[in-house]
Amino acid sequence: MRAIWSFWSKPFKTHHRLTWMSEKHHLFTWVLSTETARQHYPETSLITDDEGVKILIEGIGLEFNYVSTELNALERSDPGWWALGKIYAYRAQREPFIHIDNDVFLWKPLPKRMEYAPVFAQNPEHFSSGFSCYRPEDFEFVIKCVNGWIPEEWVWYRSAGHAQRGECCGVVGGNRVDFINYYAELAIRLIEHPLNQPAWSHLVDKRGNNILFEQYLLAACIEYHKSRPSSPYRDLDIEYMFNSWDDAHIPDNAAQAGYTHLIGGAKRNPVIAERLERRVMRDYPDYYERCVRYAEKIGVGEGTES
Repeated sequence: MRAIWSFWSKPFKTHHRLTWMSEKHHLFTWVLSTETARQHYPETSLITDDEGVKILIEGIGLEFNYVSTELNALERSDPGWWALGKIYAYRAQREPFIHIDNDVFLWKPLPKRMEYAPVFAQNPEHFSSGFSCYRPEDFEFVIKCVNGWIPEEWVWYRSAGHAQRGECCGVVGGNRVDFINYYAELAIRLIEHPLNQPAWSHLVDKRGNNILFEQYLLAACIEYHKSRPSSPYRDLDIEYMFNSWDDAHIPDNAAQAGYTHLIGGAKRNPVIAERLERRVMRDYPDYYERCVRYAEKIGVGEGTES
């Protein structure tokens, strides 16, 4: 199974940079994410743009078997749709893969049930509308106001009486690459459809709603096609690293799985930042020096934008 990472530089420069304690700590996560996963999945790929190559390959010297600048295609895209870079990477795959966010560290390989699964993700995120960060009604309202387009899978899932969920994509992938390509194409079409463009200027919290077209739509596609006897994806199901969001954040569970995901405020936690720096300094001293030198070279201070 190929391990892949994606890095669309535009959202990072616009806002994601501020989620990290500093530029060097952001770079440290790339080292730790790629080097821990490489021990289990030696075939590696990076899907990025020219600026990503400048930072990750030329800047700190990360090594991959394959590097694509396919995300140059997003040069004129709205960086508020930051998950588009990941979705483009999913769509580009032609063989079984695991996509790993750069804030995820795999101390152990995935469980075999995941490695052999049609589709897998970190954990399901069950929710009730109105009581969650998942707000599919936000998309529906602004799209309907402009007579835009919503995938059939989404419409069915919202109205079929199923318990609603998204799929946490800290890690995501699988063996049914045809299905993942299909879902990714729908997600991209949802955001890029000409009829939908007038709607997005009316959407509150665009960045927070990225989970809808990446994670919610994935669950909708799985459930929709399981219900269609004629669908080529009717026998498809999904496996998870953890059974729920809560399970994923019980320290003993994460330790047993050999899995770390630095979510939310953890990226700016001084204690975690210090542990991250010590780990990279100890285990990857050459990379450590490159990260420090590159951060100094570009002159980005602690938690500020250049």
